[in-house]
Amino acid sequence: MQYITHYQSPVGGILLAADETGLTGLWFDGQKYYADCLDPEHEEKDTPVLAQTKEWLTVYFSGREPFFSPPVHMLGTPFQLSVWKILQKIPYGKTVTYGEIAKQKGLSRISAQAVGGAVGHNKISVIIPCHRVVGTSGSLTGYAGGIEKKVKLLTLEKADMRTFFIPKKGTAL
Repeated sequence: MQYITHYQSPVGGILLAADETGLTGLWFDGQKYYADCLDPEHEEKDTPVLAQTKEWLTVYFSGREPFFSPPVHMLGTPFQLSVWKILQKIPYGKTVTYGEIAKQKGLSRISAQAVGGAVGHNKISVIIPCHRVVGTSGSLTGYAGGIEKKVKLLTLEKADMRTFFIPKKGTAL
C-alpha cells in the first residue's frame, strides 16, 4: 500500500508517496512523469516516512544541507537503480555531467543519453538529486520538474552557476 501527502515548498507544491519500506515518490506539481509510479489504490496519510521526508525538505529549503536522509524505496529497472545510486553520491552544491555518470558506469559517451533517460525518470526528485546533473557544455538541461526549478535548487545549494546556461531550444527544456 502506498500513502501520500503534500508539501508546500518555496518552489511549488510537492506530492510525496511512500510505502512500508520508504519514500517511493517526490514530484513537483505538474512535472513531467508526475506520480507515474503511484498505485491506483493509495491513501492520504502522514506516515513516519512521510513526516521524516517533510522534515528533510524543511531543512533543505531553509538553505542548509540535511544531516539525515529519509528511507527511500527506489522502484525502477536495474539500469535506472544503478544510475540513481550514483546520483545519491553527488555532494550537496556540486554538479556532475551525464557523461561523467556514463563513464562511472563504464559506458561510452553515446550512452550519456541512456543515463539522461534514467536521470529524467528519477521518481524521488531533490532527495535523489537529479537536479545536480548538467550537460557537458554547462547546459542546464533535462529536469523533469522544469529548468526554472533546477536553477532555484542549485542556487539554494550555492552551486557555482557561473559556467551554466539555459538552452534556447532543444528537446530537454
